[in-house]
Amino acid sequence: MKTMTNKYSDVSNNIHVEVISDYITQQSLEAEQQFVFSYTITISNKSSDTVQLINRHWLISDSNGETNTVSGEGVIGQQPYIKANDSFTYTSGCILKSPLGNMQGHYQMQCDNGELIQVEIPLFRLAKPNILN
Repeated sequence: MKTMTNKYSDVSNNIHVEVISDYITQQSLEAEQQFVFSYTITISNKSSDTVQLINRHWLISDSNGETNTVSGEGVIGQQPYIKANDSFTYTSGCILKSPLGNMQGHYQMQCDNGELIQVEIPLFRLAKPNILN
């Protein structure tokens, strides 16, 4: 059961990125400092060109001050093409050593004409329910 949802969005280069993050109670092991979060991202292409998601770059931080950088090709094993006025949605996750953290980053995408653009992923919070209250 997902117990908390946060929604964030941003637009850059006519590409809209929306993020919904969730805390996954049943997979988290608090005694072992293992806090599991999922995030679902919808990338909507508001441009007139097809774009391909080539690479991703993440900065992941927790409330203990630990920061990790993750970069790689595509997302969830794919380098999807997103046609004009279409969207692509995927879900992934991360494990933090604290009940509170955040993620932010960017995608590198290639347009039909070969131009590479950077699309920002908004800063979004990862939080165990009621941790901020």
